[in-house]
Amino acid sequence: MTPSPPTRQPCPPGACICGREQLLDSPDADLRILRLTRPEEKRLLERLENIADLNDLEHMQRRIHEQLGICLQVTPGFNEVRSMRGIAIHIEELPGLCRKTRQSIPAAIRRGLEKRPEIAYSLLNAHDLLRDA
Repeated sequence: MTPSPPTRQPCPPGACICGREQLLDSPDADLRILRLTRPEEKRLLERLENIADLNDLEHMQRRIHEQLGICLQVTPGFNEVRSMRGIAIHIEELPGLCRKTRQSIPAAIRRGLEKRPEIAYSLLNAHDLLRDA
């Protein structure tokens, strides 16, 4: 008998509205998100903070979707992009995704973009925003 992979510990009652219990009660639910334990989350956030280039960021987006089911979109914002706050980072609603994790993933990506602003420039250029610059 193979052991099941470790799952994330539940949040304290009333502290989060992630819907973990409803996810576990549903027989046909996608339980990949529960594989993101706290140590794994720390590794993921560290990896997102240390992205090397735009291709690495896109690779991480694909891997996060494949392994955890999290749909993560990183695009330039609707208004002018003057700082990393102008980069729109959107995580789709997903049952079982903790509120703190939903906030920490975009924060880690922004820290990575601040460390390497050329990634943000590449992102803007990929969306054809620097064509006249």
